[in-house]
Amino acid sequence: MERAYRQSTRVLGALLIVVGLLTVVVTIARGGGPLALGVVLGAMLAAIGAGRLALSRRTTERPPA
Repeated sequence: MERAYRQSTRVLGALLIVVGLLTVVVTIARGGGPLALGVVLGAMLAAIGAGRLALSRRTTERPPA
């Protein structure tokens, strides 16, 4: 069960990165500047996803109780 949780955390982190980057790209393509709402929110989503991935890789497996 814990393995499935870790995998879903990694998948969600990767999806957040992809959605964040797509938001930035679409916002810039539609003429948004560097402080446009889409750029800021997209960068934040990508950072949150990267943080989730980094933290999920840093955790070690606990021995069975």
